[in-house]
Amino acid sequence: MTTPRSTYVNAAGFEVHVTEWGNPGNPALVMWHGLARTGRDFDEAAAALSDTYFVICPDTLGRGLSSWAKDYTQDYSYRTFGEVALGILDFYDIVDLRWVGTSMGGLIGVTLAANALKGRISHLVINDIGPDIPEAGTGRIASYVGNPPVYDTVGEMEAWLRDNYAPFGKNTDAFWRRMVDTSIRRTDDGRITVHYDPAIVSQFTHHKSDLDVWDAYDLIEAKTLLFRGEHSDVLPAGIAEEMIRRGPRPRLEVMPDCGHAPTLASATEIALLRDFLGT
Repeated sequence: MTTPRSTYVNAAGFEVHVTEWGNPGNPALVMWHGLARTGRDFDEAAAALSDTYFVICPDTLGRGLSSWAKDYTQDYSYRTFGEVALGILDFYDIVDLRWVGTSMGGLIGVTLAANALKGRISHLVINDIGPDIPEAGTGRIASYVGNPPVYDTVGEMEAWLRDNYAPFGKNTDAFWRRMVDTSIRRTDDGRITVHYDPAIVSQFTHHKSDLDVWDAYDLIEAKTLLFRGEHSDVLPAGIAEEMIRRGPRPRLEVMPDCGHAPTLASATEIALLRDFLGT
């Protein structure tokens, strides 16, 4: 497997952690994770695709090894995330790119492809998210994101992660162990909690408009692929069907036996990505 590189980038006034894969001379591929996750979620896909692309997987503000917000009421927003993304691209001198975004990362991609990066994002992959999200989905996510668990042992945290992220579907033990290693931090008293700022849940209260982006979606001109988990409560079948009828009219791929969201880690999902990104 290709060895990833860890880099820290000053972008929009924040220190942002980026995991890099592959040759910087290759075409650029940005992979952006979901709400309470990190860029390391893409290890399998990034390693596989790094034979063709220079893959960069940022940790969003407040997650993983990146800075936390200076003002959570302002900084945990798609506006700031977009400014950070532009700063990362400037750091690497990237002009044209492909974008793969899971959940929150998909909506950040939508807003950028319609506005600041219109004409620069050639291929957009939206993974299990739509231009509006049912309250059932946002409520479920907000309930655990805003109340992060604290355990005495890593083993207890792994059990919580496997249970809480069961909708990810079937994944290898190696996937789950890496997810544990890249999802936890020690508290001041030495216990184990998740590796994000609990205030990221403010996106559901202070920036509700970030979750309703049909206007932006309809402006997208990039080639677009839409993934949906068969049992997703975040991207219902009806919204997915509307998405393929309007805007960029993406091809829809439904991943069986999972909910929100497909991990894009299986051989099948990686093959779909490779085929789409290469067209």
